[in-house]
Amino acid sequence: MPWSRIGSGIVAIALALGMMLLGGWYFTAGFCIIVYLGQMEYFQLARAKGFAPAGKTTLVVSQILLVVSNISPPMADAIFPVAGTFICFYLLFQPKFATIADISASIMGLFYGGYLPSYWIRLRFLGQAEVSNLPFNGFWTTSWQGLDQLPIGLTNTLLAFLCIWAADIGAYTIGRWIGRTRLSDISPKKTVEGAVFGVAASVAVAVLGSWYLNWSGWPIAGVALGLLIGVASLLGDLTESMMKRDAGVKDSGQLIPGHGGILDRADSYVFTAPLVYYFVTLVLPLLPK
Repeated sequence: MPWSRIGSGIVAIALALGMMLLGGWYFTAGFCIIVYLGQMEYFQLARAKGFAPAGKTTLVVSQILLVVSNISPPMADAIFPVAGTFICFYLLFQPKFATIADISASIMGLFYGGYLPSYWIRLRFLGQAEVSNLPFNGFWTTSWQGLDQLPIGLTNTLLAFLCIWAADIGAYTIGRWIGRTRLSDISPKKTVEGAVFGVAASVAVAVLGSWYLNWSGWPIAGVALGLLIGVASLLGDLTESMMKRDAGVKDSGQLIPGHGGILDRADSYVFTAPLVYYFVTLVLPLLPK
């Protein structure tokens, strides 16, 4: 593995952990930057296909949606359809008639690049208001007594990230080592062996995390969450690969040395966000102790 890939990966993980630990507006601001850069890459892919999406308008309304997700998470669900309607109105009054592809690319940019990632902000927001001890609604623990003593939003977000990292590292390592069976023509380098081990690694981390955090329904809850994250992260990776293949490019960008663009690194996080959020807020409370 190139040193540039290792170095940029370490820097990315350090920044992600810093955002995650602080929470509040620190986490939201960092995510706003990531979403902005990711949507810029997405619209470049769309334009490579000859589409003319409402890029600037979608970027603005997506940032509003992310900010609202921190202020009042339930309101973000109201912002999404309003933002989609506004984008359609914008395209309607352009000098050049917008096509179905233009509208679809714009709404997909809002949904894929803004709305789905907003669930990470909602997840990290859980329990933050009660423990905030820094400006801008941030948090820093004064005594490290264990992860189970940290805010619920922080521990759940950290566990989800660890599962995704385990799935990515496991699939990459095993795929290169013993992978022989191609998983999909969409991404020729991905193998069935790597995918299976990646999902298994996600399940293992989720089970350990659910035990450590004393979740209801352990270990079933851990297995369910690990499967959700492992499969969703793989589907997110394949979806981004499909878009790149359709646009005729190898990477979504060149921002991260050795990795490509933001979408190349964040694709596993897109579909996992709402699944983790609703699992923690809706499913987990229903499980017996």
